[in-house]
Amino acid sequence: MQQKKMAAPCKRMASRCVLQFLSGFSRTAVGNAGVRLFSSTSACRVALQAKAVPGNVTSPWTLMAAVCLQRLPVITADYSPIEQQFKELMDQMEFEKSMLSDHELRLLEDAERLSRRQAEDYDSDEEDSHKEQDIMMTQDLEDSWEQRLKDFQPAERVNADADKDLTSLERCLADSLLLLAEQQVGGEKMWLLPQTQWQKGETLRQTAERALASLPAAAFKATFLGNAPCGVYKYKLPKAARTESNVGTKVFFFKAILSDGGPPAAPNASLLWVKKDELQRYLKPAYMMKVEHFLV
Repeated sequence: MQQKKMAAPCKRMASRCVLQFLSGFSRTAVGNAGVRLFSSTSACRVALQAKAVPGNVTSPWTLMAAVCLQRLPVITADYSPIEQQFKELMDQMEFEKSMLSDHELRLLEDAERLSRRQAEDYDSDEEDSHKEQDIMMTQDLEDSWEQRLKDFQPAERVNADADKDLTSLERCLADSLLLLAEQQVGGEKMWLLPQTQWQKGETLRQTAERALASLPAAAFKATFLGNAPCGVYKYKLPKAARTESNVGTKVFFFKAILSDGGPPAAPNASLLWVKKDELQRYLKPAYMMKVEHFLV
């Protein structure tokens, strides 16, 4: 009984609170004009701000894409003294732990057969007559190999004439080379990584590919390493030349590996293949600092 008496007042209080909440909500939604005035004012303000923003917002920066085209080493680099010592040690260990080859086993069998023939108790019926021919063929084979080794002349690792020609892909075969192109920047010609301006409707990688394909008298086939740029270089125009629509330039770099050099470039193509330690002769310090960040 006591529980029923206590439950009745609680039920009336709960129903009263719900009715007050609903009545207050209706008065606020229907009778409160101040709320309606505030809402309409905010909507007008948002609409005015939307009209003030132009539909086609353009960046004040000129966007460009450049290619860091790299020719990988063609031959191995010369060993340092400690590398040469380590190589000789590994060769000796490999030789000591190695098994005899088929040719070496055959030579041992031939030597044993010759020693039996020279022995006093040699029986000619034990071996066929064609074995002697086999022994001679094995020795002749070694003689022919030695003669071919003497006649073989390896190509020169260093070509002094080609190494001096900065336009040749055959220079410094043991080093990695980077392609530089002479391009017009304002009223000055500068050595830069091949670059061109971005056009509407294309990705930055497509711009970089177009920059490589537009080089004069060069048909390079390259493999690009990803769709994202590996670095960016930004510079502002002088204050006298700045405008609201043109503040400066942003250059996005893409890395690529040369897979086919194609026909040689013309002598006046304004292209150079340089090593990493030669870049500072041609690139501006600020530009060089950005390029060094993604060079390996």
